Formats: sequence, C-alpha cells, structure tokens
Amino acid sequence: MRTHFAALLVLTIASGCAVGSGAVVKGAGPNDLLKLRDGPGLNHKIIIGLPDGTRLTRQNCVTTKGKVWCRVTLTDRPSVSGYVSADYLAHR
Repeated sequence: MRTHFAALLVLTIASGCAVGSGAVVKGAGPNDLLKLRDGPGLNHKIIIGLPDGTRLTRQNCVTTKGKVWCRVTLTDRPSVSGYVSADYLAHR
C-alpha cells in the first residue's frame, strides 16, 4: 500500500497536477475551444468552451479510460468549474 501511494504521489507531482496549482489552456488552437465538461470524460455535458490562454485553478485529476482529466475552476470566475483534458493544460 505504501509503495502504491508513493508512486501515485510521485506521478501527481511529476505531472504538475497539484491541487490549487495555476494552469492555463494551451493547444486548443486559434479556431477551437477546450470544452469544460461536468464530468471526467467525453460523454459528459459541455458547460462552456475555453480559448487558449484561459487561466484556471487545478483541483484534482483522475484517469478515465486512459486519459487524465482535471477538475478546474476559472481563476477569474471561481463559481464556474468542471473537468478538462490534462492534455490541454500548461503551468502558469
């Protein structure tokens, strides 16, 4: 159990998925938006589209069907929260 926890902790730190860390949307492209969803996965309802550069506060991350999804809140509007693919997050 300790080995599993230690490995998870290292993975979390290495991936930059620390709770409360700042993130920014990156890689959605100039003509597309990153979808903020109400759950971790493509089958969940889209709440809003986020353009590159949107500032987020990362909460926790989970793996669903081999993809990492992070619960985030909009830094400028903390009442808006949901899940985004970690593939489109960068440190800020």
